[in-house]
Amino acid sequence: MSLDVKLDLFSNPAKADRLTGIARGIEKESLRVEASGHLANTPHPAALGAALTHPNITTDFSEALLEFITAPSSSIDTVMTQLEEIHRVTYQHIGDELLWVNSMPCQLGSDASIPIGQYGSSNVGKMKNIYRRGLGNRYGRLMQTIAGIHYNFSVPDSLWEDLQASANNQQSLQDFKSDGYFGLIRNFRRYSWLLLYLLGAAPAICRSFVGDSDHRLTAVGDDTHSLHQPHATSLRMGDLGYQSDAQSSLVVCYNDVPQYTDTLKEALSQAYPAYDEIGLKDSNGDYQQLTTNLLQIENEFYSTIRPKRTAASGETPVHALIERGVEYIEVRCVDLNPLLPCGIDEQTICFLDTFLLFCLLQDSPATDAKEYASIPENIDRTVYSGRDPALTLLRGKEEVPLRGWGQTLLEEMLPVAAVLDKANHTESYTQALAAMLERIHDDSSTPAATILAEMRSNNETYYAMAMRKACEHRDYFHANPPDASTMNKYQDLATQSLQKQADIEAHDSLSFDEFLADYYR
Repeated sequence: MSLDVKLDLFSNPAKADRLTGIARGIEKESLRVEASGHLANTPHPAALGAALTHPNITTDFSEALLEFITAPSSSIDTVMTQLEEIHRVTYQHIGDELLWVNSMPCQLGSDASIPIGQYGSSNVGKMKNIYRRGLGNRYGRLMQTIAGIHYNFSVPDSLWEDLQASANNQQSLQDFKSDGYFGLIRNFRRYSWLLLYLLGAAPAICRSFVGDSDHRLTAVGDDTHSLHQPHATSLRMGDLGYQSDAQSSLVVCYNDVPQYTDTLKEALSQAYPAYDEIGLKDSNGDYQQLTTNLLQIENEFYSTIRPKRTAASGETPVHALIERGVEYIEVRCVDLNPLLPCGIDEQTICFLDTFLLFCLLQDSPATDAKEYASIPENIDRTVYSGRDPALTLLRGKEEVPLRGWGQTLLEEMLPVAAVLDKANHTESYTQALAAMLERIHDDSSTPAATILAEMRSNNETYYAMAMRKACEHRDYFHANPPDASTMNKYQDLATQSLQKQADIEAHDSLSFDEFLADYYR
């Protein structure tokens, strides 16, 4: 079925719930930094609860890398309200510290100075800590301080049921959904360069991040403290960010659940000599990583998008996918936008929903080896030179202009935005798409270009620009502190999370070695 035919299924007002029922959730990372901009070495604030068990406030790699999680919602306003609320509450409990508003960090010391997240004495808490210790030993802790936004997306079963009936498909509904989400993932990977151009907000970094290592960056004018590429979009998504030479040998197939999970299962059991040299434990018997294999756990596989299924306690993500199929997808390539207090706004969400629904409904053939190889090449070009008007990308056997291909894709999304507007009684989706078309025509309106323009006009280093924005956003959240009922709600959540962690610790019955062996079985 063509895109237009599929959209016709949902243009009837009686079926608006297929589109108003789209659910999204945000996981937003932010480093806690001192007033000087240096990474905070204070523990995760007790007033924010237990990072292991709090539903909305946890930590990622570092004790200083906060992660804010919104509940899935079919209301964009509800998601943004909760995200703002979490920021306001957090600022009541971190004293003079700031939330770093850029994806790329600054003022970093040695690897050893970056504190790894602590999750208590339970087996599951130890596992989370040791996994992070392994990441630090394998890739360096510096890389793990990069922050981003993960965007979770799903459509209601009623939409899948309509698509399945229209296609006269005889699969189980869950298998049909899983295949549909993998079709979304394949299209997303084909077109994700467009998100880096439109939403990329990391065109420059602090020199302290690269140190003496090789890189492709140049100084920002006379400013030797800041490095950039003049037409860069999202340096976080390039070879300075989440890259792994070890994983480059992994060819992960996104054609269906069995092929995807088989690849990951193989990587979980594949020996890797460099990690064997690190060793499972040190001379004192302390774990240095969870395993010496290519991947410790599935989440170590770096990808711009993941198929997801909520796992039961102690269940591996791969097992959950095999047993119950794909539940939602997680987009992982969105930068923190330092121009926005929460790093993301309603317009960005409307565009992401339009883009993802387009990827879901658009025909999505299986990926062949040639296309698989072109995807990272297109990403690399867009990361470093995306805003160069002359830049071309690989599309099949052709080299095509990024802006021409981008304009074509956005115009193809217009009917998707129109159907979403009709269902939601709004014009927000077409307005968001219009704003993105303007960014294609004039890159000066992209976040990356705006950031570099501000640095030039204010004669600022990357550090000074990031600090200015961090202080502006702190003042924004302090100007409207949470009311008493909101503070009480989060105090209750913190108390409950601490009790839940204590309960988990009290009910451990296995040694950690036994627990880990059971997990991998």
